[in-house]
Amino acid sequence: MNEQTQQSIPFTGYQKFVIFLLAITQFTVVLDFMVMSPLGDIMMKTLRITTSQFGVAVSAYAFSAGISGLLTAGFADKFDRKKLLLFFYIGFIIGTLFCALAPTYTFLVLARIVTGIFGGVISSISMAIVADLFSLQQRGKVMGFVQMGFGVSQILGIPIGLFIANLWGWNIPFFWIAAMAGIIAFVLVLKLKPITAHLALQKEKTAFQHLWHTVSQKNYRIGFLFTALLSIGGFMMMPFGSAFAINNLKVTTHQLPILFMITGLSTLITMPLIGKLSDTVSKFKIFAIATISATIFINIYAHFSVTPFWIVLITNVVMMVCIMSRMIPSTTLTSAIPVPQDRGAFMSINSSLQQMSGGFGAMIAGMIIVQKDNFAPLQHYDILAIVASSIMLFTIFLMYRVSKIVEMK
Repeated sequence: MNEQTQQSIPFTGYQKFVIFLLAITQFTVVLDFMVMSPLGDIMMKTLRITTSQFGVAVSAYAFSAGISGLLTAGFADKFDRKKLLLFFYIGFIIGTLFCALAPTYTFLVLARIVTGIFGGVISSISMAIVADLFSLQQRGKVMGFVQMGFGVSQILGIPIGLFIANLWGWNIPFFWIAAMAGIIAFVLVLKLKPITAHLALQKEKTAFQHLWHTVSQKNYRIGFLFTALLSIGGFMMMPFGSAFAINNLKVTTHQLPILFMITGLSTLITMPLIGKLSDTVSKFKIFAIATISATIFINIYAHFSVTPFWIVLITNVVMMVCIMSRMIPSTTLTSAIPVPQDRGAFMSINSSLQQMSGGFGAMIAGMIIVQKDNFAPLQHYDILAIVASSIMLFTIFLMYRVSKIVEMK
């Protein structure tokens, strides 16, 4: 069906409630991952760790999440998606509590591994639920709302987390996240209906056969490659964002929460609009324009030295809006690649590659970035921006391939 002629399909009351549940679930998972970046400067100074060690702490979550996604891919379509979501979400809560209790750098890395094992799979389960319960004509709007967790985490989560960390220490925000997630898990148990329609479509007898069937599909592999490069390019700049702002741009610890809050508010406003737009116009065009714009502003931002706060703020807002505007059309189209009986496995592998690629990007960033001591300016941030931009521009070609696959279905 031509995208321009698609009619808006209204949501039922239960569908709206599911969107809300998935959005707040995603909010806690995103916040747990995203809070590492703004807390980076505090953590490096408190734990007395280097930029490369911090890169390992960030990537530990991503790699364990990636491995977990691969291991669970074969089982992802064998169970009620509600039960699967609850199992991994409860594990995520336990891992987050371990992060809060971490007394040393080594314990922290181990805690991030546990959190990643469970937390990294939640997004793929949520995306499978979206694809199960909503038509392709609705998914752009749904993805826009579900992924608002990123914006809300910056408006409310990260500023509050930074405020709490500045008062009582970097580990307290993790206690706060675990407490919120516990309440959400209770609501999921009571209100989310079982999601089992996909179980009747299963053909492979074993989990390994189902996994092999999924990875052997050529069109699926194109989607996997696209996701991997999208994540590497998108996450390379994030781990050292706060350290760069504080040590290079001279943003103060009081200004940093304001920076994240206003940036988050801008993405919160624009993401539903981008989601709605992606249901009516070409998703590929939106992605291409957003990617080119993002690479321009990333390189401008990375070349800043000491800069007035208002310039840093405006540049950061535009840059993050462009980066996040890539996510909705890409996620929506990628979710349309698999057939229903492969959806859970595809989403798990896709999420796995996303997490591991993001971790790989964080490790590369940790090797490129140099800091003489915990209070010195970061070096080579401009080189990191060039590497990330090159990868991001190549994803435009892969997005074109994905869009053609979906059109032919």
